[in-house]
Amino acid sequence: MAEGYNQGFTSDHVTQTRPRHRFLPSAALPADLPRGRVPIADMANAFGVTHRTLHFYEEKGLISAGRIGLMRVYEPGDVRRMAVINACREAGMAVAVIQDLMNDLIEAETQEAAETLFRDALNTRKRELSAEMSTLHRQMQQVSNLLDRETSDDQPLNDNQGGSALTDQESRCLALMAAGLSTQRIARTLDLRNEDAHSLETGIIQKFRANNRFQAIAKAVMLGVVQI
Repeated sequence: MAEGYNQGFTSDHVTQTRPRHRFLPSAALPADLPRGRVPIADMANAFGVTHRTLHFYEEKGLISAGRIGLMRVYEPGDVRRMAVINACREAGMAVAVIQDLMNDLIEAETQEAAETLFRDALNTRKRELSAEMSTLHRQMQQVSNLLDRETSDDQPLNDNQGGSALTDQESRCLALMAAGLSTQRIARTLDLRNEDAHSLETGIIQKFRANNRFQAIAKAVMLGVVQI
């Protein structure tokens, strides 16, 4: 069958202008590809893509095709390029990034240089994914916090609320916090245990959606809840 694909082969214009890669990074080839030139249907099935995707890669200059009669076929070099492209796409790289990588690979003078370029691109993508994961984690935490607040009896203060959401004891504690008293002094003033005073402060900080007592005091001042 493979030999039959080599008969009557004609090149599309894009084939004549495609870049020549002397070295390409190691990328696993599908096991069920025929030898020699590969028809578009086999190419699509082997890499799990559509004919339209292959046409798109051709338009972007990443691969190219020739013809045997009306059938589009790909040479072994394009199959190897497709293996690299497919690995990059599975890692979530943008097409523009893949284009830059493939252009850089044209200049690779050794197999080691090609592998290094590929590893650098993968490491860059890994850093991007780590940053995205960190952002997703923060967003998930924010959503969880919002959902928890919706089911809480004590709703946090927002910028449209005054001090009415604070209990009398919390209001006295906030005033002492704004006056600069430490947690221990607040405990003595309000006749509380140190751990109870700390819990009281923590509740106030949460109600103002602050990260610490200083942010809570600053928000309380802006809202006119306390005076300093």
